[in-house]
Amino acid sequence: MSAHRRKTKRRHPFRGLGRKLLITGCAVTAIAGGTAWYAYQDLAGSIGSSKALEGAEKSKFGDTNILLMGLDSRRDQNGEKLPEEVLDKLHAGSSDIGGYNANTLILLHVPGDGGRPTAFSVPRDDFVAIPGHGKDKVKKAYGLAKAAREDALTAQGVKDQRELEREGREAGRKAQLETVRNFLGVPVDHFAELNLAGFYHLADALKGVPVCLKKPVKDKYSGADFPAGRQNLNGQQSLAFVRQRHGLEAGDLDRTKRQQAFLAGATHKLNSVGTFTDPTKLMKLIDSAKEDVVTDAGWDLLSFVKQAKNLSGGKTRFVTLPIERFGRNHGEDINVVDDMKIKRLIAEQIGPKASEGPGGPSTPPASGEASSAAPAGAPASSPSPGASGKGAADGGGIPCVD
Repeated sequence: MSAHRRKTKRRHPFRGLGRKLLITGCAVTAIAGGTAWYAYQDLAGSIGSSKALEGAEKSKFGDTNILLMGLDSRRDQNGEKLPEEVLDKLHAGSSDIGGYNANTLILLHVPGDGGRPTAFSVPRDDFVAIPGHGKDKVKKAYGLAKAAREDALTAQGVKDQRELEREGREAGRKAQLETVRNFLGVPVDHFAELNLAGFYHLADALKGVPVCLKKPVKDKYSGADFPAGRQNLNGQQSLAFVRQRHGLEAGDLDRTKRQQAFLAGATHKLNSVGTFTDPTKLMKLIDSAKEDVVTDAGWDLLSFVKQAKNLSGGKTRFVTLPIERFGRNHGEDINVVDDMKIKRLIAEQIGPKASEGPGGPSTPPASGEASSAAPAGAPASSPSPGASGKGAADGGGIPCVD
């Protein structure tokens, strides 16, 4: 028996080493899990939280609709002016301009069955119904409601500026969410809001965002000054990139494509540099989010981070919602839109299941890819960035835009 035992031991010389490796692996997993949990707790406890979606209708069948709102505000979450050195880097002018317009509105639809996500860009000058206000540019819903709420509170004797800012912003979020929800005809399950500095800090946290331009551009208003081809933009350059509209053939519509290209590049970078698996990189991204981002209360961000890892694989379709023509309202340029056409387009792209929200018709999904549409007489739109999963040849998989 003793000889047999000695013989057996000689057959498995690495059994002890295997056990050690297994124990070490478990320890590493526990540490990684602890880091992720700490990061989530830190983010959940520090990021701005809003109750603007309380009681709102939710999507069915496991689908999720997320509204991304980018404010044109030069102020922080407390209404304080951004430091002058930050404004200089942003090339965005004084803190007294910009207001609280939602200049970036993108509805991200994530199918519950694991299908391909679609991001719908709403042009900021679309002329739509704003609850309690009548028709105006879609971007104004936030600022109009914020100002009205602050005026009402001031009339009641409220003087604390932080309270006015907090209550005003909550009213603005509710109005913007309701406006978009009614316009598109689908529920909004979650939202994320960020200001101008958010683009800057996101690009900085990622150590640059890759983009691709079809031709060189230079614009003194936004500060954009880029050569043609693929390039990696730092925070200051990224903000100039997403803000440029002067010098672009289709103006605001081309700027919308810039925003799509920035998101495509950012999600590509998230995946390619291992942000989701590198605790240091993840913590830097989380610190950036705490500074600039507000989300709805109750959103399980840890689950979404896991989902975002899959979203960053370059499969998201980007669609710019069509306009009928350009027009004027009280001296301002507007985009004239067909509300029912928009609702039908949304229903066709994401399917009738996800379109059973307020005002959403049930129509069968359309075949083929979505694309941007320009109004009659306007420059034709190029295919939406990311629609094919590949950009122009010199983009290296990053969509090339004007």
